Amino acid sequence: MGAALWLVVFSGAGYTQEGAMIKLPEPVMTGGKPLMQALKERHTTREFSSKALSKQDLSNLLWAAGGVNRPASGKRTAPSARDWREIDIYVTLREGVYRYDANNHALLLVRNEDLRAATGLQDFVAQAPVNLVYVADLNRMEGASPENKTLYIGADTGFIAQNVYLFCASEGLATVVRGSVDREALAKLLGLGKHQQISLAQTVGYPAQ
Repeated sequence: MGAALWLVVFSGAGYTQEGAMIKLPEPVMTGGKPLMQALKERHTTREFSSKALSKQDLSNLLWAAGGVNRPASGKRTAPSARDWREIDIYVTLREGVYRYDANNHALLLVRNEDLRAATGLQDFVAQAPVNLVYVADLNRMEGASPENKTLYIGADTGFIAQNVYLFCASEGLATVVRGSVDREALAKLLGLGKHQQISLAQTVGYPAQ
């Protein structure tokens, strides 16, 4: 069972899996554009191709968004208030919905169903290959007042979203961060608890030709 849990069989651009965890390829941390050039080219796009991201691009994207860059401490590419790491990244693909496990650089299956259309009110979300949903776990924010929780969730989501923007600028991908989400309906589909709160969503893909 242990070996099967990590097995992933790729078929074309998509994949199937055995068990609930899909190990992603190791992220490629070399190459890409210089930071100043990526900042210069950072922009929002709302027109996407339906072409799926490769498994390597998805791996690199998620590591850039909020992966572990200091293995000894488990700290991430994006900062978080008091090191709570309260923002989980849900990944909606044609193949299903997954939660990114940064510590194992893996995807955990949430729903074996295409829920991309439910991640936003815009037409393009159903066609774009990847929609990220940023979900805050309030139980991790020990000692924070309700006001400060709202403040920190917004800031910490913004750090992750900007990482995604810069990665996309570096790799020639398109992205837009979105607030237009039916949070109540999506929370039900994702099976979220009362301690979990959808912050924002972000669409990623190849630009439309």
